[in-house]
Amino acid sequence: MAWFSLVTAGLFEVVWAIALKRSDGFSRPLETGVFVVALLASMLLLARALRDLPVGTGYAVWTGIGAIGAAIVGVVWLHESASPARLFSVALVAAGVVGLALTSQTH
Repeated sequence: MAWFSLVTAGLFEVVWAIALKRSDGFSRPLETGVFVVALLASMLLLARALRDLPVGTGYAVWTGIGAIGAAIVGVVWLHESASPARLFSVALVAAGVVGLALTSQTH
């Protein structure tokens, strides 16, 4: 259950990061509302996951999912750069997340 909570928290991190970008400095109410709700959901799920996972692993995986997801959304929907160096860097983050997940133990 901790890993499910952690992955879901990471997905909500992607949502709040994109909503933050689209809120235009909190000047757009709908996007700002999505940001707040997704941020709260992400934090609550992360807190739940950290009951059973080491904080270093949980935090690194959570931020990794958020970073990878935001980068993918940025490339696919926001037309950000998809240079080979950028994609390679995202792949390195993904490898680190997988490595942490495979080598981590729950309490």
